[in-house]
Amino acid sequence: MEPNSSNDSSSNIINNGIKNNMVPQNQPYRTCYHFQPQQNWMNDPNGPMYYKGVYHLFYQYNPDGATFGEKMVWAHSVSYDLINWIHLNHHALQPSHHYDIHGCFSGSTTILHQHGQEQQQPFILYTGFDEKKHQVQNLAMPKNPQDPFLREWTKHPQNPIITAPIGLVEQENFRDPTTAWKGSDGKWRVIVGARDGDIGKAILYHSEDFVNWELNPNNNPFCEIDGIGMCECPDFFPVSIDGTKHGVHDYDYDSSSSVIRHVLKISYQNKQQEYYLIGMYVCDDEEEKFVAENEIRGNSLDLKLDHGEFYASKSFFDHAKKRRVIWGWVKELDTEQDDIHKGWAGLQAIPRQVWIHENGKWLMQWPIEELERLRENQVSIVGHKLVAGSTLQVSGITASQADVEVVFELPDLESAEWLDSKEVCSDKEYASKSSIIGPFGLLALASKDLTEQTAIFFTIYRTHNGFSCLMCTDLTRSSLKQDLHKTTYATIFDIDPSLKTISLRTLIDGSIIESFGEKGRVCITNRVYPLLATGKDAHLFLFNNGKHNVSISELNAWSMKRAEFLQQ
Repeated sequence: MEPNSSNDSSSNIINNGIKNNMVPQNQPYRTCYHFQPQQNWMNDPNGPMYYKGVYHLFYQYNPDGATFGEKMVWAHSVSYDLINWIHLNHHALQPSHHYDIHGCFSGSTTILHQHGQEQQQPFILYTGFDEKKHQVQNLAMPKNPQDPFLREWTKHPQNPIITAPIGLVEQENFRDPTTAWKGSDGKWRVIVGARDGDIGKAILYHSEDFVNWELNPNNNPFCEIDGIGMCECPDFFPVSIDGTKHGVHDYDYDSSSSVIRHVLKISYQNKQQEYYLIGMYVCDDEEEKFVAENEIRGNSLDLKLDHGEFYASKSFFDHAKKRRVIWGWVKELDTEQDDIHKGWAGLQAIPRQVWIHENGKWLMQWPIEELERLRENQVSIVGHKLVAGSTLQVSGITASQADVEVVFELPDLESAEWLDSKEVCSDKEYASKSSIIGPFGLLALASKDLTEQTAIFFTIYRTHNGFSCLMCTDLTRSSLKQDLHKTTYATIFDIDPSLKTISLRTLIDGSIIESFGEKGRVCITNRVYPLLATGKDAHLFLFNNGKHNVSISELNAWSMKRAEFLQQ
């Protein structure tokens, strides 16, 4: 446990004027351990960081209602463990000047070392929607850097410090600056997302003092991709390929290192999903460029952080635990009128540790270890055979608020049927379609009679290159409510022909389900709004609709305690 963990500090905090924030009653879709404000609209996570023993999360917030607002602010919450949070009443940034009068949009934080000193100070780079409704980049600093909560921020007198380059991008689509990094020449770099027609661009800037920024004269744009629309919320960071989960510091961008790769993540506006490129960042006296080893073409071969509803993500390097952590916004899938009735909209997914697979070809993600402190009432199943066409209820936990880890033992893969990509997930209820090996997995937020159910499952196929696994989350029977977005979210990935088991971890929390397949190689996040399967009436089942038996090698499931959400 960290010296300033929430368990040790909560009583002191409450004595200093922070009170428990009561969750509204009769709200079956409020979550218990996912981050969300007490009320109103929330979207993109902004500027997460670790500073003076405290984790900070800023986020896009409408203080006036449960829909996206005309004048968005940066709300601010702090934590000692990324699970239990203190919501600060004082917004970090809100519209106040000509350069942000129509809204303070997304951005990042960068922690700068003061010259010749060990002292550090965070700076915010954010997008302002100015009086002409153009998007410009602005700078803000904490009024008191010694305050670990950084309650108040002041805007730089030279704002805006970056304006859209005329002729290169659209002035109304130029936003979301990244965390900055310093090159070997001592200059700071930052990337800003942009758009030119249907071409998404990442624009690179340099600065010697973090205030005066110049467009990089060479190899700009840093990256451009046709057909994606706006390149929203770019993120650029180094990762280690030494086979460990350790993160690489934001400052460690040394292109000469043989064990460093770089990731350029973009929020693909036209598809509303998170795509990423892995490659080499070259920065020397002659050139500066990012050479990607994969492409984004808008097809099934593209690399995605999550194949469900997970967007506008932002990562940071966690100095306390030497890891990279990523956040993502999860939007509502019910109607705007439902949001107004609830009085709130939007969640943040559970923070995830992110690292590169040992083969260097894709990113892995896993819920941060602190989440496990909320586990209680463990139940286990070992060595149970799920015969073809069967279900098995998992009893003894709170099924509407759970953490489930299961390892399935597979039959001989040679028996799998051949993959027909035209049929995969084309049916409205694909979980009910019987293959040879699968579908098998979980039925979450299910009613007792299975009238409502959300299926998270695998199906194994043979392909010309070996074997592939289809992972799906099927929402077609998730709710009896009308006017909901109900579909199947899916992805296919190659698997080792010697594979004997496959794993699934699923986080269930009222109206959100986050699933991690095969130790975090594949992630699917979704929102679910059951009418019957809520609270104590929610159930959890294992199922196998395949023609071959599948064994449960081991299942461990826990009820999840409610995280603390305090209000200053």
